[in-house]
Amino acid sequence: MLTYEDCLELSDLTEEEIEAIAQHEHLPEMAALELGSYLVHTPEGVPMIKRIILEDIEDANRRGHVEKVLQLKLVLKHFVDTHPNATANKA
Repeated sequence: MLTYEDCLELSDLTEEEIEAIAQHEHLPEMAALELGSYLVHTPEGVPMIKRIILEDIEDANRRGHVEKVLQLKLVLKHFVDTHPNATANKA
């Protein structure tokens, strides 16, 4: 039986990236992990994840959650650095 950590390692995403997807899509973390793992392995999914993180940043900024904005900007930077296709399509 695979654990959450096993699935996370296979997903090519970080826990913070999964949390951003879960928050954006209003999903439990395991469902967000499954969705993220699927998306990150498709050409159209990588820009979609980037857009999700950007929208989470915008939402946190609107709500005045400065620390969350900074944390999500780091998540976005890591995602773009580790998934070059994230910059191929303007998201």
